[in-house]
Amino acid sequence: MSRIEQLFDKSKQASKKVLNVYCTAGYPELNSTLDVMEALESNGADLIELGMPYSDPLADGEVIQQSGAVALDNGMTISVLFDQLKDFRQKISVPVVLMGYMNPVLQYGFENFCKKAAEVGIDGLILPDLPPMEFEQEYSLILKKYTLDFIFLVTPETAPDRIEQLDRLSSGFLYAVSSSSTTGHDKDFSEVEKYLSRLQGYQLQNPVLVGFGIKDKASFDRTTKYTDGAIIGSAYIKALGGQKGKTAITTATQSFLDTVL
Repeated sequence: MSRIEQLFDKSKQASKKVLNVYCTAGYPELNSTLDVMEALESNGADLIELGMPYSDPLADGEVIQQSGAVALDNGMTISVLFDQLKDFRQKISVPVVLMGYMNPVLQYGFENFCKKAAEVGIDGLILPDLPPMEFEQEYSLILKKYTLDFIFLVTPETAPDRIEQLDRLSSGFLYAVSSSSTTGHDKDFSEVEKYLSRLQGYQLQNPVLVGFGIKDKASFDRTTKYTDGAIIGSAYIKALGGQKGKTAITTATQSFLDTVL
């Protein structure tokens, strides 16, 4: 079993919901990446979604866009990130997925990217702008070659047959976007609950994590009644703020996760 499969299996047995926390590589400082990841794991995150900053992040709201801009200004690139991650499995045991966009990955070389990700110990990828048809025709075999999970996103507007297709193509988990907007915006959780309840009624092969708008224990508990866990991003980035240095990052992370768990 992969690390992600083991996580969901263990969580299911313990009747525990999975907490996935998003952080931006190279933020607040270029060399903050591992400090942030260590702080997340030591304070209760079950899975880490590590964002690769990009100049045109279509799905990201203002908070994550700003963190990405800071990271890019700091000098973060895919090559720098892989260099930072080369020994991260000596300290980090939770599953880690890379989230980003196709353009920089293609510039790096898709197979080279997957090969390097697997070598350093990454578990999966989220690339929202990779169309399912291209995934099947050009990239799925490469991902299987390097045993990387690939996570597709579904929204409240995704048709049932499309949800079934994306679930079939995904591995690791399925990312349920809580509403059709960018990250970080407040949500009408009564509508979100209807959507998640509908998703729960499908015979999906993958666990489901819900993201976009989850920011505290109340929203985490409310949405995970219908899912296997939730993803928190903008709220954590905002709480992390411009903290610099390992001690400040750890303190900010602990304080934030205490409000969620």
